[in-house]
Amino acid sequence: MSPDRVTSDPAPARLSVGVVSAGRVGTALGEALERVGHVVFGCAAVSDASRRRAETRLPDAEIMPATDVARRSELLILAVPDQELDALVRGLARTDAVSPGTLVLHTSGANGVGILAPLAGRGVVTMAVHPAMTFSGKPEDTDRLATACFGITAADEIGVAIAQGLVLEIGGEPVGVPEEARTLYHAALAHGSNHLVTLVVDALDALRDALAHEELPGQQPVEQRPGGVAERVLAPLLSAALDNVLRSGQGALTGPVARGDGATVSRHLDALTDLDPRIAAGYRAMSLRTAERADAGDDVMNVLRDNE
Repeated sequence: MSPDRVTSDPAPARLSVGVVSAGRVGTALGEALERVGHVVFGCAAVSDASRRRAETRLPDAEIMPATDVARRSELLILAVPDQELDALVRGLARTDAVSPGTLVLHTSGANGVGILAPLAGRGVVTMAVHPAMTFSGKPEDTDRLATACFGITAADEIGVAIAQGLVLEIGGEPVGVPEEARTLYHAALAHGSNHLVTLVVDALDALRDALAHEELPGQQPVEQRPGGVAERVLAPLLSAALDNVLRSGQGALTGPVARGDGATVSRHLDALTDLDPRIAAGYRAMSLRTAERADAGDDVMNVLRDNE
């Protein structure tokens, strides 16, 4: 499959796709490509969980070694964890497993296209195509790709065009990321998504404890598990806060820190420290950053620094 055919046909060419490996990202992307007519013929899956995932999500794909997947692919997707990508690429290069003319993309956010250099040449087109999405390993992952942005880095215009075409085919939005900015791009996404999970889990722990001691007449005891009252209390608040900040930026800041209410912040810290000093430490760190953004004044800053 030549790059010219991929970019010049009125309709995108149907590709024979191989996936290494059958993790959460690889199976979702493979499934999304199958939905638009590409054929995932094979995937590499080592662990029992990966094999089960491949059998469920990509039932027509044969499970085979990574080198065999690479040799038979027109489009080779390398969806291994970031820290495994370099060794995989070098191993495929040593065995000449990637045929001339193959399209090769990886899904790592932390790496650009440079890490694929050992495979480049002989008509091989290399691309970094990272879905800016969190993956649970469940079928809804594939649906979410249709609303996701994809960070694209390629060595040349051909690679950019092919990567953009593949992303647009499955309903995503391609976003160009310069090679030298990949680490900052990935850090921003990790800071926003991963740390949001930690923040919300801490908030849920504190809220469950706050609600565990009093029930309204006839109310069932507060569930100390996911999906309980604490989640129902927080969900609309968090959804509104996220919507507000995406619309208004820093102007969405509310609450005692933004208002400069040092007395309330101090009481918060005392209560959280009694519950779990680690949650209190996280609250203090985020409050300091919030106070800096909001220019909250000395009252709040003094409380936060006194608690360092």
